[in-house]
Amino acid sequence: MKVFRGLPNPASRAPCALTIGNFDGVHRGHQALLARVREAAAKLGVEAAVMTFEPPPREFFARLAGDPAKAPARIANLRDKLQSLQAAGIDRVIVERFNARFAAMPPHEFIERVLVQGLHVKWLMVGADFRFGARRAGDVALLAAAGREYGFQVETLADVIGGGIRISSSAVRAALAAADFGRAAELLGRPFAISGHVAHGQKLGRTLGFPTLNLPVRHRHPALSGIFVVRVHGLAAAPLAGVASLGLRPTVDDSGRVLLETHVFDYAGNAYGKLVKIEFLHKLRDEEKYADLATLTAAIDNDAEQARAWLRREGGARCATDRI
Repeated sequence: MKVFRGLPNPASRAPCALTIGNFDGVHRGHQALLARVREAAAKLGVEAAVMTFEPPPREFFARLAGDPAKAPARIANLRDKLQSLQAAGIDRVIVERFNARFAAMPPHEFIERVLVQGLHVKWLMVGADFRFGARRAGDVALLAAAGREYGFQVETLADVIGGGIRISSSAVRAALAAADFGRAAELLGRPFAISGHVAHGQKLGRTLGFPTLNLPVRHRHPALSGIFVVRVHGLAAAPLAGVASLGLRPTVDDSGRVLLETHVFDYAGNAYGKLVKIEFLHKLRDEEKYADLATLTAAIDNDAEQARAWLRREGGARCATDRI
């Protein structure tokens, strides 16, 4: 899969069947849409393409208004989104920088400069409520009219329903906020996980007897804080069990930075720099602030025991799969 930061240069532009959106989580609803894009691309003999945005538009406007907490929490980082799009069979992804200039682009300029000249779109699929351009002035009717003028087809896709509800990023966020990882997996079509390269930290966990893999989390997250039973992919041939803390570490850090710290059971290797994926299985408790390190250490020890006990009860986390 080819990934472009912004529009491809002229030499790399090729006709495509395109869909546009945030694709946060690349859930089963997205997957149905992407399957239709692949089908159309194959029929036309062109590449299947996705245009997505960094940052997402709602996040950009929330920051612009000085209230970033109003933006929806991200389900997945960009790396995980791209991996999911690749798994869905997409040939190319355009990651468009969403900034003030892009937000102010009139709808007709977006159609001509981006869709027609920049991407050579021959077929386009969007949601029925898709809006684009300055002040969200563009809609599906305008796209359809432009398609007749410039020679590309426009389709919309009906909502995908699962368990009696619309499969959406909002539904996935709600499941994660409730720590219902089984429901999240149903909506996503795979277990929920966060990936990243293992970074050096303060090495406090090692001092306390619980060395951890540290993954910075750069965006607000729907499962923002807590202690979790997890499985770690990427360190060995088979996933390894562990216990993880996702949050602000209030006992030892007042910076406000979110960190995912994972203590992997029965592992003593050097993981620094490795790309790992942390699969979430079960929430043990909320994050807490402790009076001192001794109390914190006792809590971590109890968390590890609780995690091992949960794994024994669940037969090695049989409720999860290895499809990551």
